Amino acid sequence: MLFDSSLRKELGRSFGATLVVLVTIVMTVMLIRTLGQASVGRVNPSEVMLVMGFTVLGHLPTILTLSLFVAITATLTRMYAASEMVVWFASGQGLASFARPLLRFSWPVLLAVAVLALLVWPWSNAQIRELRDRYQGRGDIERVAPGRFIESAGGQRVFFIDKDAADDQSGNNIFITSTERGRETVTSAQSGQLRTLQDERFLVLDKGYRLETETATGKLRLSEFAEYGNRVNDRAIGPTTNDSPRMKPTPTLLREPTPRNLAELSWRLGLTLAALNCVLIALAATRVNPRVGRSASLIFTLFAFASYYNLIGVGESWIANQRIGLPAFLLLLHGGIFALALAWLLARQGDWLNRLRPRAAPAESAA
Repeated sequence: MLFDSSLRKELGRSFGATLVVLVTIVMTVMLIRTLGQASVGRVNPSEVMLVMGFTVLGHLPTILTLSLFVAITATLTRMYAASEMVVWFASGQGLASFARPLLRFSWPVLLAVAVLALLVWPWSNAQIRELRDRYQGRGDIERVAPGRFIESAGGQRVFFIDKDAADDQSGNNIFITSTERGRETVTSAQSGQLRTLQDERFLVLDKGYRLETETATGKLRLSEFAEYGNRVNDRAIGPTTNDSPRMKPTPTLLREPTPRNLAELSWRLGLTLAALNCVLIALAATRVNPRVGRSASLIFTLFAFASYYNLIGVGESWIANQRIGLPAFLLLLHGGIFALALAWLLARQGDWLNRLRPRAAPAESAA
């Protein structure tokens, strides 16, 4: 009882601290990335925090697995360095005896990883896509923002308005470029305002110039106007059709076993299986060498974690290209790593490596 409770209590403290640090780092990186997307018009600036939240939620399986891996490695490393492991070994607790308290501590995390990978991951991706589609589907009037070059919903016009008026229907220093019917048009005006004429929305420009260029012949025509009306699109474009497997629920992937769907399914199942294997790898591989210090175990943890997840990504690509099947990949990668970690653990439990080393012959006694 003391063995289990002391180990799980220290694991809880280490896991909580590691999780807070990793979530903070990921949130900072995602915030910077989301702000960059908002600056180029891909994300609504007022929904930056919402998009960032959904993105972090989708990455939680990876964060939880890495936090668990690091927590187990750090706890066992400290116990080795403080000679606590020697005490437990002398008390009859072998290395394999640590598997039970580790799994009892880890099973809620493993369950959370499975739920997040199989259910929350596609839902968060779908929510992010919906937010982006809704923002990209705005009408031209909603897209216009002061002091920025804004592309229209159809991609045919680019607007710029230096808006310093008090109301929302007018602005100054207006620039519009458009490509329609084989002509490229550049229009500039000192001021302009929005008007409704015959159930159509127009941007009425005052005192400006209009340059038309025929793309086929290169012929130019420059005109000056006192007032000019440019119709703007006030209808939002519907959401784009996207059949990406990343947004499909897991039951849909099972019902439609296409190569792309199976590849996505391998990623989701791989996140769950990798979390379980990381627990065994941490237990089997962790030890302290006084010559290299405690940092060697942490470096090994990060290297093993990155290598494992890169292999999952490579397998996803192979399944999508039909180079390998889903069952064969799961058995080869995750089953192989599980067998390797289990064999490593049993080898350390029985001290097989030291037994297999050749022993020096005893020195002959002097005559």
